[in-house]
Amino acid sequence: MSRLLPYPVLTALLLLMWMLLTSFSVGQFLLGGAVAVGASRAMAALQPSKPRLRRWQLIPKLLGVVTFDILQSNIAVASIILQGNRRERIPGFVAIPLDLRDKTGLAVLACIVTSTPGTAWVEFAPDTGVLLIHVLDLADEAEWVSVIKQRYEQPLMEIFE
Repeated sequence: MSRLLPYPVLTALLLLMWMLLTSFSVGQFLLGGAVAVGASRAMAALQPSKPRLRRWQLIPKLLGVVTFDILQSNIAVASIILQGNRRERIPGFVAIPLDLRDKTGLAVLACIVTSTPGTAWVEFAPDTGVLLIHVLDLADEAEWVSVIKQRYEQPLMEIFE
């Protein structure tokens, strides 16, 4: 069974999503099932490492911080758009030295940075551990370094490392 369906939950969820996005018919069920099984087997071929959660109880707190920051960023970006050219905006790049090395933690950090309006993950150099992000309104570079390191990197290190 595990060779045919190495990730049965993934297969079931992909099939469910397929059925929700298309029509509920026998043909769509068979086609969605084939796609789901193929995707599950492709995932097994990639052999992803399983993340180790050391302090999973910190996840709700981090989720709350990220949600608050996303809401705050949405308001800030909306005000930038609505104000127009009343104030000079200085977009720019910020290089942030990271201590986080766990691949899953880095992937979560990439999702956090990219989902926050006004910021984008540009590049991560694994050899030096430097993250490059783009900021829509770069007023203080040191503040951005502090935000990423204290609000996101530190909890992620506690959760994953």
